[in-house]
Amino acid sequence: MKRTQFLLTLLTSTSLFFINATPANRYGNDQDEPYQTKTFSGRIDAVRAETSGGSLTVEGGTDMNAKVEMFVRPNNWNGINKLDKEEIEQRLRDYDITITQEGSTIVATAKRRGNGNDWKRSLSIGFKIYTPRAVSTNLNTSGGSIRLANLSGKQRFRTSGGSLHLNDVEGDINGQTSGGSINLDRCRSNAGTLDLQTSGGSIRAKESSGKMRLHTSGGSIELNDLKGDVDAQTSGGSIRGGNLNGDLKAGTSGGSIRLANVAGSIDASTSAGSVEVSIAKLGSYVRLSTTAGSVRVQMPLDKGMDLNLSGNRVNMPERLARFEGDIEKDRVRGKLNGGGIPVNITASSGSVSLNQ
Repeated sequence: MKRTQFLLTLLTSTSLFFINATPANRYGNDQDEPYQTKTFSGRIDAVRAETSGGSLTVEGGTDMNAKVEMFVRPNNWNGINKLDKEEIEQRLRDYDITITQEGSTIVATAKRRGNGNDWKRSLSIGFKIYTPRAVSTNLNTSGGSIRLANLSGKQRFRTSGGSLHLNDVEGDINGQTSGGSINLDRCRSNAGTLDLQTSGGSIRAKESSGKMRLHTSGGSIELNDLKGDVDAQTSGGSIRGGNLNGDLKAGTSGGSIRLANVAGSIDASTSAGSVEVSIAKLGSYVRLSTTAGSVRVQMPLDKGMDLNLSGNRVNMPERLARFEGDIEKDRVRGKLNGGGIPVNITASSGSVSLNQ
């Protein structure tokens, strides 16, 4: 027993030693001390930042001043994870670094000079920028992620090699990435549009509102607790979610669609999967279709509708009050409750089930 306690004490002490022995400044990632910090005061309402090899973060708050932190680390192409300060300063001579205030705009840029051709000496230079909340942004990076938080204004941002993260951002929002995922939480487009696009990752959106356009060419889409008109499209994944209040257009060429508690008009289609939708409140139309699966939908049947359902088999409630039309094994067409809302549901090679 004493020997076991001794070993546990030794392991704990050794672990604490290595934790406390970690260098305070490795210039390696967002948890390290910044290589350089600058503060600014006066009226600040915009941020312009650009870097070719690092991430960009803009975080708003209540302070009317601004602060820019620059983080430097080596690109890991040659297996080096950290550099000492002297080596970093030597490599930074190949770069033009600007951290300044131009009028009411904070500018932070890191550009490698044309004669810096030795890729083994390249650096990943990122910026963290703290600003007032009411700030617009114009951000560009070709090799890192972009994070926005607690901001209100016009937001424009692009990255070719990282993900996009938005938390509590309000305004006219337009962002693109060619190689990462998109995550948004508690965002609002108000009078503008929340337009986000990726060519190589998934999209997750929750607790957001306004007009939204969410497109990806290579991943799944997850939508939860959204209010407003949503256009969600993917060429290579599924679409799932729930608690969606507003007109919804959802399309995928390579996955299934699963949506719960939809309140509003819906247009959902897939070329390679099934469709399952529950509608809590009808909007102006219902359009559901698949070419390689079945369609199952739950929805209120107390409104006037023009039904047009087709599949290799159509499953309906046995008794539909006030229905006038034709009911066949593979097709139902007619008016329910006198007609009204167009309901078009098609399964080219599967069944259609309505409230079954």
